[in-house]
Amino acid sequence: MSRLHFQPIKGKSLEIIDAILHTEEASTVGDFWGYFSVVVEELVLNIVDYSHSEYLDIEILRDEKSITLRIHDDGTPFNPLERELPDLTLPMEDRPIGGLGIFMVIKYMDSITYDYAGGENILTLIKNLTKTKAKR
Repeated sequence: MSRLHFQPIKGKSLEIIDAILHTEEASTVGDFWGYFSVVVEELVLNIVDYSHSEYLDIEILRDEKSITLRIHDDGTPFNPLERELPDLTLPMEDRPIGGLGIFMVIKYMDSITYDYAGGENILTLIKNLTKTKAKR
């Protein structure tokens, strides 16, 4: 298991993303690596840009069948699972800005739970790695 601690400072997002993706756990997800990198990028950018958090703690657990990403931050309470998903049937020019990133996170992961406890947002994401493709 990897545990990482960051200060979510604007302008440092790429360094945070890179550190997460270079953990042993993340680097061994095989065919899912591209999807996992999109998930990590989306979540880190949202926390750094919008949460007003003082810290960002990441836990990554890996076994032969799955990878679990648990994110803790002390920012503004925000449950991404309550966000309305974009209507992909609308023409691009009629769609409101935002929401596609969270949509991709939900599509790419097999399980997502959110909790707000002890002044922390806690987002837990699990991907079953025995499947070779993300849900579409």
